[in-house]
Amino acid sequence: MRWRAEPRAVVWAAVLVAAALLALNLGALAAVALWAGEGAGWQSADTAALRFSVVQAGLSAMISVGLAVPVARGLARRRFFGRGALIALMGAPFILPVLVAVSGLIAVFGRNGWLNEGLALVGMPRLSIYGLQGVVLAHVFLNLPLAVRLILQGWARIPGEHLRLAQSLGFGALARWRHIEAPMLARVVPGALAIVFLICLTSFAVALTLGGGPRATTLELAIWQAFRFDFDLGHAAFLAAVQAGVGFVALGLLALVTRPEVGQGGLDRIAPAPGGGLARGVDTLAIGAAAAFLLVPLGMVLARGLPHVAGLPAPVWAAAARSVMVAGASVLLLGVMAAALTLAALRHRWPEALGSAALTASPLVIGIGLFVVVNPLVAPETLALPVTAVVNAAMALPFALRALIPAARRAEAEFARLSESLGLSAWGHLRLVLWPRLRRPAGFALGLGAALSLGDLGVIVLFAQTGSETLPMQMHALMGAFRMADAAGVAVLLMALALGAFAGLERLIGGRDAGT
Repeated sequence: MRWRAEPRAVVWAAVLVAAALLALNLGALAAVALWAGEGAGWQSADTAALRFSVVQAGLSAMISVGLAVPVARGLARRRFFGRGALIALMGAPFILPVLVAVSGLIAVFGRNGWLNEGLALVGMPRLSIYGLQGVVLAHVFLNLPLAVRLILQGWARIPGEHLRLAQSLGFGALARWRHIEAPMLARVVPGALAIVFLICLTSFAVALTLGGGPRATTLELAIWQAFRFDFDLGHAAFLAAVQAGVGFVALGLLALVTRPEVGQGGLDRIAPAPGGGLARGVDTLAIGAAAAFLLVPLGMVLARGLPHVAGLPAPVWAAAARSVMVAGASVLLLGVMAAALTLAALRHRWPEALGSAALTASPLVIGIGLFVVVNPLVAPETLALPVTAVVNAAMALPFALRALIPAARRAEAEFARLSESLGLSAWGHLRLVLWPRLRRPAGFALGLGAALSLGDLGVIVLFAQTGSETLPMQMHALMGAFRMADAAGVAVLLMALALGAFAGLERLIGGRDAGT
């Protein structure tokens, strides 16, 4: 079939991208492994850091997915005005920079936040947002939208005719749960748990701002402390090697517990909503509580920060310009890599696996590896911005491929024979068939990549010096100096840039109907 023969440019692009990703990931990990031998070895504090990393990631995953089940169930069963907008808004925490989310949580749950002020009024002791409870709270806030989306996809795959048959047979709530919903959740929930666990395991900014102390230090934070405070590259590399090993184990578990869906579902997916005031009330409560938990902190960020945006100092605006520049370069690189691997994935399985390999190591681990490689050759601070752009693109690649590859394969399955019958060339098939059906997921993927890059704090903290800080670094420095008014203003600016980049690229590339 002539149209299926990829142009040589596509083949070579995929090979070059694969080689670059392997060099980035394996090269950095190899450097980490070599330098790990220069470290002081395993210490008692490292045991505590490893234990805390696993415990907080496990709790965060279980709570996020546990709360996501009733929310996804309610959204799947109910149709109401503004449902699409609500789903989009509830996904904002996953898109926003971590520091912005943390500042919103502090405004609500911090010592002087709404919750503690209310507790003080009724004579109850104040709650602390720092330590294990704060780290878990932030991770649930950031990952609940992702868990809802993953589980909502499972509910969408339940054929509508199955639900209507259950209704005609008089199935009650228990029977419907036992025979229809529970089997679906058994397929979807383990994968969602594993993904959220892996994300929380390699989280850095949350532990940096809300953790700390001997009993609330993750491996990521221990790596940064060994690097920043002691400049012990050997021990930092040793911990990075441990972190990478834990990441490989978690990714292996993800592969084991994730079961692929068979088939495309039923004839339609329009499901009847269960009647009864109790079911409607449970769904409304779940959706309303989740919306309040996710949106109120973001509203507090706006309320506290908007009055201070205009008065931000000049270094903040310079940092914002550097962040935009890094995000732009990262998006361009992400687009090239994602396009090459998506086209190659139409005939091969290895591009998807290769792209997902970025999940095994955090940006901080990759950054440590790159630092020890370039440090003997050039001053690392001179490469701060380019290295950050490259690593951010690689870290966003798994999310991009998850959006693009299924859409490309569906389009190929539906229109392959038509393209062949019309005598379309490979480039003609790409331009007329594939691209129109990839525009929306491409816009989403690149918008997400830009937002994630704008909020990254994992790489730049290793390389940047005074004069090369990005906006998240500026915000963290202001928070550390207790300049909370300026930090609140930076949070609003960072939120505006991240959401603006995401929405702008999604609409620009995906078309006028993107995001609807």
